[in-house]
Order: sequence, then structure tokens, then C-alpha cells
Amino acid sequence: MSNYRRVFVPGACYFFTVVTWRRTPIFIDEQRVEIFRQAIRKIMQTRPFHIDAMVILPEHLHCIWSMPDGDCDFSSRWREIKKATSRQIDAATNTRNERFVWQRRFWEHAIRDEDDWRRHMDYIHYNPVKHGLAQRPGDWPWSSFASAVKKGWYDASWGAQSPTTITDMDCE
Repeated sequence: MSNYRRVFVPGACYFFTVVTWRRTPIFIDEQRVEIFRQAIRKIMQTRPFHIDAMVILPEHLHCIWSMPDGDCDFSSRWREIKKATSRQIDAATNTRNERFVWQRRFWEHAIRDEDDWRRHMDYIHYNPVKHGLAQRPGDWPWSSFASAVKKGWYDASWGAQSPTTITDMDCE
């Protein structure tokens, strides 16, 4: 069994990495990405949280969530999102009644300050370029980058070169 502890801070902001089963490229088209998006919307209706940024790649995703005041239960939200997504993508199950869509766990990081938030935002938005899936962050369709540009957080040409803010980061 793993020897790690999660950090639970009510109302905090968290960065997540969630990976598909054995890094299988599950999110390869708009239909599958939309299944995942619908699962998120469904859970947000009953268990609200705010998504600051997200990128969905074929075999993993990264996102930043801001939790509601007094609430730190991101684990049950991820469990329900994974279940809702899995039910629509794969009917096969193992002896534990698990579908082969997601890795069992996920990685989380409690965002510490504005600089930490910015670095993780940059990491998320540059990730499709890092993995060779796009030439620029704005070219990847399943990213919050365009929304961040509209909010004035990025210039549309950002990410033409690897940002220095993420050179020492590896959140895969």
C-alpha cells in the first residue's frame, strides 16, 4: 500500500493529475472528451467547485480546482466523476467491479500562493505542446487556454517557446 498523505484544506485551491488505466489513450475524440465534461458538470450540480484551468490529453489530464469555503472533499468528487465517465466509455469490469478507464488514484498538490498557482496554470496550458500534440497552447482543443486568454491571463501568442516558469516541474 502507498505511504503518502493527502493534504485537505477547506476552501483551498488544488492542482490535480489524473491518468487513464495504463496510460491508454481514452480521450481521443470530441465524443469521449464530452462524456468526461458531462460527468464533471453532473457532479458540480450537487458538489460544487470551481475549475480555474484544465487540459485533457489522450491519456491524462491536469486541472486546478478551487474548493468551496469549508469544503476539502475533492476525493469523493473525483470518485464520482471517474465513475460517471467510466460507465459511458467501457462496460468491461474486473473482479473489483472496476472499469478499465482510470488509474485508481490521482495526484494532488495544494496550491500555496499566487506564484505556485501561476506556475501550475502555465504547466497545464503548455502540456499539449510539451507532449508534441500541438505547436502552441492555443492549438489544443481540449484546454482552458482560450478562456484564460479571454480573461486576460495570457497573451494569445504565449507558449511559442517553453516557459521558464515550468522548466523544473514534472507533474506527470
